Amino acid sequence: MGVIAVESTAWLSATNTGRFLYPICHYLFGVTRARFPVWNFYIRKSGHFVGYFTMSFLLFRSWRATLPQLGNGRWALRWGWIAWLMTTFIASMDEWHQTFIPGRTGRVHDVVLDSTAALVAQIVLFLFLRQGKATGRIGLTTRYN
Repeated sequence: MGVIAVESTAWLSATNTGRFLYPICHYLFGVTRARFPVWNFYIRKSGHFVGYFTMSFLLFRSWRATLPQLGNGRWALRWGWIAWLMTTFIASMDEWHQTFIPGRTGRVHDVVLDSTAALVAQIVLFLFLRQGKATGRIGLTTRYN
């Protein structure tokens, strides 16, 4: 959450990230100044997806360790549900926070993207842990109960 809070500041607004992302994109991929805003947009949205996917994954692991009695040690709907809700709440608060920062905007579209990333994380966890059960692997960590 600390990383998300720092990324929510004016230091990492689209204008400021463009200052260091443009030279990298230009050098590696030959991106011109005219095309860079599109690249900057997709890089930033990819960052949203990766960040909130990771947050959901970590929250799932936290709830699985905190409330092992709610599941079978691998995956439980309650752990995934709580992780998704918390990630969506964090995304909402992050976007709300950005409405108070000059040069930043809070967008509902970003909350939708972030909560989708959290949902995808839970689906991936479910499939991964279900596959581990079928093959006899425990996956992620050892069983708690």
